[in-house]
Amino acid sequence: MIPLIAASCFEVFSRYVMGEPTFWAFEVGYMMMGTHFLIGLAYTLREREHVRVDFLYAHVSRRKRALIDAFTYVVLVLPLAGWLSVAFWEKVTKAYESHERTGMSAFNPVIWPFRLVMCAAFALLFLQALAELLRCVSVLKGDGKGHQTAG
Repeated sequence: MIPLIAASCFEVFSRYVMGEPTFWAFEVGYMMMGTHFLIGLAYTLREREHVRVDFLYAHVSRRKRALIDAFTYVVLVLPLAGWLSVAFWEKVTKAYESHERTGMSAFNPVIWPFRLVMCAAFALLFLQALAELLRCVSVLKGDGKGHQTAG
């Protein structure tokens, strides 16, 4: 976040104090913010901080929570994260081969590194969801392992 804050502050200073806006701050800003957000997906899942409907979830047994989570990972998270990882990989290779640029400003950097971040973020989310699914299976089998949850 520090480079994002520094770039934003520099842009504000340059634009309003010096009267000379930068040609790169907008694109650097959205790429850094996007990277921060996307890489945070898997971390947030690992820390069990994603939004859920707690008014039901908190009042059921640990096994039922594991079943709800497993269903969510199998039906929603794993297919979506897997599909997005593959789709972004295709976009990375096409952008790399064609030297595609963002086309959003005079800075106009190549776009493949940011798309690679997107691909990696969804691949990490896929792997984390797989790890969480294995924890759910462990709870359902009665191994006593897996995340400790409230309730």
